[in-house]
Amino acid sequence: MAGLISKLFSSPIFTWWNTATVGTRVFTSRKGVKVGEDSQGNVYYKEKNGRRRWVIYKNGPVEASRVPADWHGWLHYTVDTPPTEKPFVVKSWEKDHVPNLTGTDGAYFPAGSLNAGGKRAATTADYEAWRP
Repeated sequence: MAGLISKLFSSPIFTWWNTATVGTRVFTSRKGVKVGEDSQGNVYYKEKNGRRRWVIYKNGPVEASRVPADWHGWLHYTVDTPPTEKPFVVKSWEKDHVPNLTGTDGAYFPAGSLNAGGKRAATTADYEAWRP
């Protein structure tokens, strides 16, 4: 029974962090116009009257860092034309987009981090516990 309840409450009907909710999908089908898709498969929409813009993520968590820079500019009204109409000019020094990996298996752990399995090197200023 507990498994059924947890499965029910992790469905898109009740959660927004797994995928688009049912309400978002209904709104998108009624009032949305598909504008384009990014390299990750995220689909971008705008309202028919042009007032709202949003993204529906393909797979994985709903995480804003998964939106590439070119689409981020369009979503936040920094640029008026989407990257499908006017491609984003990538500079030679720019790196490829990488989503935020904090809290995942791909997160960065510096040398010596306990999460990385390392041990901190001893120093002369190490704390020495008080003994009565």
